[in-house]
Amino acid sequence: MGRGYAGILGSLAFALLIARGAAIGAGVEGTLVAASSGMFLFAALGYIAGQTGDYLIRDSVRSQFRSAMAALETKPKNDKTQPRPST
Repeated sequence: MGRGYAGILGSLAFALLIARGAAIGAGVEGTLVAASSGMFLFAALGYIAGQTGDYLIRDSVRSQFRSAMAALETKPKNDKTQPRPST
């Protein structure tokens, strides 16, 4: 998940900084330096955000699974879960 976010945010930052450089008429070298540094910065931020999200999701699912398994283990083993209808 971190690599995906890094790729998306890095590419987005690069494209936006290239567009900004073209819009203001900046030089090619300065625009590429700014776009490259922005790409690496936002890729790092995206990686951290993706890894954090991945950890939080996995931890939440793991804790829900453990609590469900604990509830099943403490449930009494009875074949008759519903009462029979009276006839």
